Amino acid sequence: MKISIERAALLKAVSQAQSVVERRNTIPILANVLIEAEDAQVSFRATDLDVEVVDHAPAMVERAGATTVSAVLLHEIVRKLPDGAMVELVDDSRSGRLQVTAGRSSFALATLPKEDFPVMASSEYAANFSAPAKALRRLFDKSKFAISTEETRYYLNGVYLHVSEGEGGRVLRCVATDGHRLARVDASLPSGAEAMPGVIVPRKTVGELRKLLEDDDMQIAVSVSETKIRFATPDITLTSKVIDGTFPDYTRVIPSGNTKRLEVDAGDFAKAVDRVATVSSERSRAVKLVLEDDKLVLSVNAPDAGAAEEALIVAYADERLEIGFNAKYLLEIASQVDRENAVFLFNSSGDPTLMREGNDTSAVYVVMPMRV
Repeated sequence: MKISIERAALLKAVSQAQSVVERRNTIPILANVLIEAEDAQVSFRATDLDVEVVDHAPAMVERAGATTVSAVLLHEIVRKLPDGAMVELVDDSRSGRLQVTAGRSSFALATLPKEDFPVMASSEYAANFSAPAKALRRLFDKSKFAISTEETRYYLNGVYLHVSEGEGGRVLRCVATDGHRLARVDASLPSGAEAMPGVIVPRKTVGELRKLLEDDDMQIAVSVSETKIRFATPDITLTSKVIDGTFPDYTRVIPSGNTKRLEVDAGDFAKAVDRVATVSSERSRAVKLVLEDDKLVLSVNAPDAGAAEEALIVAYADERLEIGFNAKYLLEIASQVDRENAVFLFNSSGDPTLMREGNDTSAVYVVMPMRV
């Protein structure tokens, strides 16, 4: 194999590949990226056996072929090469080395046989559809903060992507929860997605997917089966196993009878929470909210560190309410608001609280209170 490729194209492809590779693994070939050159194109394939990414880039292919090389090492080398450089990759199968040359820099990297590289088995997909990158980005970006990190509840370690009934008909929906907070985000249902099975997309896949969704005008081809999900752009294909488990019935957690309505500027609210939480204990991060007569008082009382209080003018016309929350959860939920105002709907100090943007119900968040 002998190819010449522009540094920027190579860096983009290799950075996507090396982020999929697990840093610590017991199978040496999984630390490598499979490079395959043919015609005027080179593909870079990386996998951790659960997620596989294939990135295509244009190149001058003098000699077609394939080899595997350390993804992290190749990424580090390409990252440090000067902008605009042409990079030559030459595989010498006799010596088991890949020669990487750019200008006066030259590297010889150890390779492993391409035959040893595991390729994810192809799958029959139950549903195939296209969705705008912008819509998918909103679905996953607004829900991923609520993914659980608790390994014992593995079925919560991802985003539940499924078709559901919204207020105006059927929608494509993402839900994530860790038991303390929940995010539910809807988008219009793409044509062809109606028969899609509900799947739990793992946290790592959600992180990798974000890199495919930068271009607002791009259409993403999505394929879903009971065991796998695939996202594809013209250049990149991301295939992932889904979490084998049943996502809990989240509809029972979303309160419908909360009538005490607080409307507040989301930015001012987040800054105030952040300021008073400075003195909160690292363990509880508890912040107390006192609401009455268009006024919100945020306070923290930490015996070890001190106390803090801040008042905000808000829209609130119901009876006095005292309620406590984890400051981190409040900050994460407030940061999801794209418009100016956040609307909180309360019932009592012991019941879950609902948050949304104005009257928009396409994204709703639930947070559990805590004793303060």
